[in-house]
Amino acid sequence: MLLVTGVNGGLGTLVWERLGGREGVLAGSRTPERVPAGGAARLVDFDRPETLAASFAGVRTLLLISAGAAEDDVVIARHGAAIGAAERAGVGHVVYTSLSGDGDHLPYALAHRWTERRLRASASLRWTVLRNGLYAELLGVIAAPGPDGVIGAPLGDGRVAAVARADLAEVAAAVALDPDAHAGRTYELVGERALGGAEVAGALGAEYRPGRLAEARTALAASGAQDFQVPMLVGTCSAIAHGFLAGPGGPGDLAALLGRPPRPALEVIVGG
Repeated sequence: MLLVTGVNGGLGTLVWERLGGREGVLAGSRTPERVPAGGAARLVDFDRPETLAASFAGVRTLLLISAGAAEDDVVIARHGAAIGAAERAGVGHVVYTSLSGDGDHLPYALAHRWTERRLRASASLRWTVLRNGLYAELLGVIAAPGPDGVIGAPLGDGRVAAVARADLAEVAAAVALDPDAHAGRTYELVGERALGGAEVAGALGAEYRPGRLAEARTALAASGAQDFQVPMLVGTCSAIAHGFLAGPGGPGDLAALLGRPPRPALEVIVGG
């Protein structure tokens, strides 16, 4: 039996769109009653670890969609609870959606690396790590033009090897259906062609006039963003601007696992 966590929106829901309705595949969600029709669902709430024994009963493969969007200690507690419960329930294999290796400079990398280390230290679990690159959809939000038609994101001359979430969902679904073929592997899933702010602006018919990180921090703090989100987003901009997320270029693990070229990130951004 395969259990897909995080079917509450985002990547988990995209994976479920590809796997829902298959025999032996379950959706895991904090709100299982809201999971789209097409398959069975179980309550999976990492903030209520006492419920996870029942959630993971009979599960052979766990597709652990990272439970981010929180401070490091909260994310680590969630992932630790999930992995510990998986061990106790006799789960055989965990496929984990992590963060690309070139993202080590990002403020949210620590929780991902902790989780990878925890999986490798497990005495009972086999594992596969899918190191996902920055979503093209997130780059589209960061580099969205303002009302004046200007993109002011502080990306400088940097570039980012962004990747379509749909491609990452396709890979996660395929690996989770055949985990034994990927046991002990860590895959770097980044785009083949890096994009810069000027290129995004050109495709959107906007002007690229990058601001400074301090300006972005002030604007984000005033936007109603949660406190932990401000350094995460500013840190992402800084990593892009200073050349840490440009990727290796050319075909890599993503294309090999898809069996085709990845969808261009610029196409995702322009298409909305």
